[in-house]
Amino acid sequence: MSQTQTTFPRWIPLLGGLLGSTTCGLLLYAFSVFIKPLMKQFGWTVPEVAMAYALICLIFGLVTFPAGRLSDKVGPRNVVLIGGLVMAFGFFMVSTITPPDAAIVAAGGEALKAANRTPLYLLYLYYGVICGLGGGCVYLPPIATAPKWWPDRRALATGFTVVGLGLGSFIMAPMATGMINHFGSALPVFKYVGIAMGIMVVCAAMCLKVPPVGYKPAGWNPPAAATGPGAPKAYRDFTYEETKKSPQFWLLWCAYFCGSFAGLMVIGLIASHGIDAMTLAYKAKMGLDAATKIPVDEAKKIAMAASGAPAMLAIFNAAVRILIGPLADKIGTKKIFITLFILQAGAMLMLFPAGNTAALLAACAGLIGWNYGAMFTLFPATLLSYYGPTAQGSNYGLLFTAWGVAGFCGPFLGGKIQAMTGSFFIPFVISAVVLAIAVIILFTLKAPEKIHA
Repeated sequence: MSQTQTTFPRWIPLLGGLLGSTTCGLLLYAFSVFIKPLMKQFGWTVPEVAMAYALICLIFGLVTFPAGRLSDKVGPRNVVLIGGLVMAFGFFMVSTITPPDAAIVAAGGEALKAANRTPLYLLYLYYGVICGLGGGCVYLPPIATAPKWWPDRRALATGFTVVGLGLGSFIMAPMATGMINHFGSALPVFKYVGIAMGIMVVCAAMCLKVPPVGYKPAGWNPPAAATGPGAPKAYRDFTYEETKKSPQFWLLWCAYFCGSFAGLMVIGLIASHGIDAMTLAYKAKMGLDAATKIPVDEAKKIAMAASGAPAMLAIFNAAVRILIGPLADKIGTKKIFITLFILQAGAMLMLFPAGNTAALLAACAGLIGWNYGAMFTLFPATLLSYYGPTAQGSNYGLLFTAWGVAGFCGPFLGGKIQAMTGSFFIPFVISAVVLAIAVIILFTLKAPEKIHA
């Protein structure tokens, strides 16, 4: 067997990426269905619960950078295995948090604050910190590894490895809502899904392997460099140090921040927005005042209907990650980026009035999921085309910190503004404005000059 060939099937790293990203999807993208149940069971506020999601996004995003660097040095398998088990442990441990007595929750006041001090800290520790540390190690190594096995279809391979983020949230949103309705609590969801996560990440890690030096798939040859007088000069990939000194890299970082800020703010709040809006619509229809509680069965129906929004967001979030890859391979990423970000800004403005009806909310969520999910194929594909695959793990790890910072700022700010105004309208408008900034950045962005070999 020559240095450029291997008997290892190149679809296996794609499967590893799919399993790993699906686990991350279970972890991250259906959190909005937990907000109302946790508030009810523990007496927490929207900003307090949203802070847990903000923390996990921040830590998850920041950890991807050292995880990418470590993956480049020791291989992706060990990084994903250890990180995945840490993530599963943290998710499982949320189920061990003991809620206050129901009478204390109902009474509120200082007694509730005292009773909640420890459980809230544990939610932040288990879900925000431990799951964030582990999840950041699971997410990035497959994205950096799989395209190396598919040099002929890099964007498609990238899309396949991240499709599970949408798939995981599509599974999690209705499943978690059904389990919450069945058990009367969100805590068992963390127990059983945490166990499933542990099994999935072990399988994902076993699928990951770096191709041999000089690898190329059978039947494919890289474009031959022209020779002779007047032939174009040969170029080499950027190193990590050269990449981070490039102004184009930091413009990409800012655009990634803007897109992630808007998307994560919505993902963290959309189910809660749907529950609030549909509850108000039901009360108006039945002639009830705002303070009147609706029947328990009706509340469960509304919660299930609202969970359709993150589920629909997840379907389109998953589908676009694969479908956008071949298009990006053919026409490049810039035109697609600008079109999708303009559509996303419009979708943010439509989201608030759409909350009154389950069908409209789901349709709007689907559009948001389509535009948001495309970023996770387009940004790493753009990075590959700008800087080459040699330091992709480190390069994308640094770029992905934009997602982590945005993941903290978006849900945290959204939860704070919602608590101050009693409405989700202003958070959604802010998201649209931030996306408009991203459109300007991407419209003016040009690829860096290549470096001569």
